[in-house]
Amino acid sequence: MSIKELIQNRRSVRRFKDEPVSDEEITELLEAARWAPSAGNQQPWHFYVVRDENLLEQLVDVAFGQSFLAEAPVAIVVCAEPERSARRYDDRGRQLYCLQDTGAAIQNMLLLAENMGLSSCWMGAFDEEQCSRVLSLPDERRPVAILPIGHADIDPKAPRRRPLEEITDYL
Repeated sequence: MSIKELIQNRRSVRRFKDEPVSDEEITELLEAARWAPSAGNQQPWHFYVVRDENLLEQLVDVAFGQSFLAEAPVAIVVCAEPERSARRYDDRGRQLYCLQDTGAAIQNMLLLAENMGLSSCWMGAFDEEQCSRVLSLPDERRPVAILPIGHADIDPKAPRRRPLEEITDYL
């Protein structure tokens, strides 16, 4: 599949089959994340692979009851390390670049998951403080997204996209 097809075919999936995701598949996704671009090559990210069913259930509570999270066999919690970016870029690194960088890592994982026949959903609606407590995260790590990973049990249709004319200006 071409990169264009991957981009256009990827969907947010919220229903998963009861099928495992192998350690090798998770490692491939993490490798894709690791190769994402980052400001000044600071790589201000850390990934938590959650397979424990009890922790997945606790993350459902953290994510305002989004129960599909616990249906996935695994979730990756993507964290930013703001101070890693701040060492080189001060406040802009702390407030912006670390988030842009983790976003690039997340997109790499989502696209590779699609290419591998896996599915996910970029979850940003969750309580950061509760997430940090549930996973016992150190203070220097800020949870940015939760990615449930699994085999889709649904084939969602493409959502409407705004036309280019509405979102683009040539100057």
